Amino acid sequence: MRVQLDSTPRPAFVRSRLRAAACVLLAAGVPAAARADDAAPKYQLDASGLLYGEQGRANVVEPVAKLTRLFDNGASLGGQFTLDVITGASPTGARPTTSIQTITNASGTSSTVQANQLPVTAFHDRRMAGDIDWTQPVGALFNATSSAHASVEKDYSSLGAGETFSLDTFHRLITWSLGGSYSHDLVFPVGGTPVGLTAGGAFTGVARNPKDVTSVMAGVSRILSRQWMVALNATSIYERGYLTEPYKVVSILDPVSQNPTSFLTENRPTRRSRYNITASSVYHLTPDVLYASYRYYWDDWQLGSHTLDLRFRHELGNDSFLQPHFRFYTQSAAKFFTLGLIQGAPLPDFASSDQRLSHFNSVTLGLTYGFKPHGYPGEWTIRAEYIAQFQKVNLGPTEGTDGAPVQTAPDAFPLLNIGTLTAGYSLSF
Repeated sequence: MRVQLDSTPRPAFVRSRLRAAACVLLAAGVPAAARADDAAPKYQLDASGLLYGEQGRANVVEPVAKLTRLFDNGASLGGQFTLDVITGASPTGARPTTSIQTITNASGTSSTVQANQLPVTAFHDRRMAGDIDWTQPVGALFNATSSAHASVEKDYSSLGAGETFSLDTFHRLITWSLGGSYSHDLVFPVGGTPVGLTAGGAFTGVARNPKDVTSVMAGVSRILSRQWMVALNATSIYERGYLTEPYKVVSILDPVSQNPTSFLTENRPTRRSRYNITASSVYHLTPDVLYASYRYYWDDWQLGSHTLDLRFRHELGNDSFLQPHFRFYTQSAAKFFTLGLIQGAPLPDFASSDQRLSHFNSVTLGLTYGFKPHGYPGEWTIRAEYIAQFQKVNLGPTEGTDGAPVQTAPDAFPLLNIGTLTAGYSLSF
């Protein structure tokens, strides 16, 4: 889970507003622009708190705080701290059945699931993360941003660094960006690392499993007029190492009734190449702002997705605004996703019933209210969102894992309702 602060800057001129939006669209890591006045602020504080809840599943509380030091030459130094407290339950990957079933997961814990209920396992975790970034102008048109991050939780740790360069050309109407990052992660499952596609109890003997993530980003933004800016951003991400979810299982199904008879631990490839292209647009009305973006994603696991995101910032006057939000997302299933493996059929090399790798659609409806309290410094934002996730559970003849010809499962993934509430505060001083 990651949170981005909703603290859109509110400069006096249209060009400044568009340039601030360009930073968001290109993800260049530049802090929020300060207002152009005689006493330029030296610090920028951004803080937020997130409440996230899935119906009958996971709940998250996430406070985030970032402090940025702004220097007179345009350089900046920022530090951010994030704390995630996660409780609730997560689907195991097993299929529902018409009778009571007992499921033992890879960590050795077992749970009893009632008839026609989606099998889930309870969990509790806490994640702490720290990020730091340094932006240094080189001349009048070039900027370099260096960043580093570290995070740790009960069974996962991550340590990484990145570098992003941006160059203004054509009288500062075009900005080019190029960046890259590297992260070395460790996965250390509670109870040990299970052997993939086994009935449980078999472990590899490796306590800490490495996972390396390398990403490359290139982007360009173009100010077309005093009101309109567009941007194009492309990213490649290469993952190598332990990519399996150690606590997920796959059901072994009776070939006649298709009811689960036993369970195997899941197994995924050790390599994944991911790509996405995002086209974005910001149009400044008088005085409102329309944000629109389209993102296309694909990877070598044959999972593809489309995302349409629309936001409209409506100024209410008296230093306040409303911003409705609409997002539609759809993805296809990974090539080794399956609702279950047929008993007696040859086992595939890879198989997972993790619904995050399945074919599903989601719709997000949200509303943000921002305001500056009269007589008090800073700006507040309050955002509420509802997300409905619809699973597609029919597998066509070309979908699913070889050896697992499961055609339909109307009870496999019920509608998932998700709600979020975020409060943010931004202050320049």
